[in-house]
Amino acid sequence: MSIRTPRWWYRKDAEGAPWWRPVLKPLAAIWLAVNEDKRRKARPYRSSLFVISVGNLTLGGSGKTPIAAELLRLLSVHKVAGLSRGYGGAQDHPTLVDPDRHTAREVGDEPLMLARHGPMMVALDRAEGLKALERDGFAIAVVDDAHQNLKIAKDLHILVVDADTRDGAWPFGDGGICPDGPLREPLSEGIARADIVVLWMPDALSQPDSSLSALFAEKPVFVARLTPERLPEKGAVIGLAGIAKPWKFEATLRDQGFDVRAFEAFADHAEIPEGRLHALALQAERQGARLITTEKDWVRLSPHWRLHVAPLPIAARFDDESGFLEALTKALPPGA
Repeated sequence: MSIRTPRWWYRKDAEGAPWWRPVLKPLAAIWLAVNEDKRRKARPYRSSLFVISVGNLTLGGSGKTPIAAELLRLLSVHKVAGLSRGYGGAQDHPTLVDPDRHTAREVGDEPLMLARHGPMMVALDRAEGLKALERDGFAIAVVDDAHQNLKIAKDLHILVVDADTRDGAWPFGDGGICPDGPLREPLSEGIARADIVVLWMPDALSQPDSSLSALFAEKPVFVARLTPERLPEKGAVIGLAGIAKPWKFEATLRDQGFDVRAFEAFADHAEIPEGRLHALALQAERQGARLITTEKDWVRLSPHWRLHVAPLPIAARFDDESGFLEALTKALPPGA
């Protein structure tokens, strides 16, 4: 299922919310009740691996995947592997991703990206995925999008927060729970479980908003910059993106100096229709522009379209990498 994220979700004042928003509040109450019932019944699997959760408090778009990739890089001297549900993939059993053989349709777009940074397992059931990693001799698992996962026990919770507060944006909106807002759970509960908080920020902001920092005053907080790498040649482009916050990609293109002639947004994880790609390619040709998309969208394209659409890969880099690595390694058990 692909989701179009309402932009008003991420406005502190919920500007732009539909007039019928009040009908969403009872649905949010049902969401909370169902999740609370699941929590009461949960019997999480305790792995012999050291399990690091990389998660967020909202429905997508906080930068978890680049942070998970950076963790795989920083911990590469250890026996570490990533683990993902493999959203959008077709595997029904734990599968170690081979980026040279698998496609996004088989293992999901984000795991395919992460497999460039280290061993990556996909498993619909994260407990079964951990058991597969145990059999393969790994010692550490970096689990993508696991802050709310009830099937597995975690040893270290890393909470990732989109701290780009430009233009009235706020990472948690006005505090509404899905579908009345972006939150997956009450803010206080989600923060309480966090061991380390990562605020990701654009280079245009030097420091996080003070009121945002105050929310995490009792936690170790580190700032990460999601930095484009291997930039394509700058110039006129038509952008397209099927991610949780497509407007963020458009802003990134402009921040990096691209001349954005047009931009088209699709639902998160959505397959971009062949007809739209043809139409956008013709539009780009008329305007002397090139097509450009996110790396996550690019890996879902067919081999033909990968030759005609440029990707913009994103890497996470910490302002205080040594401090973050120290906090991380202090948490690891001896011999991991």
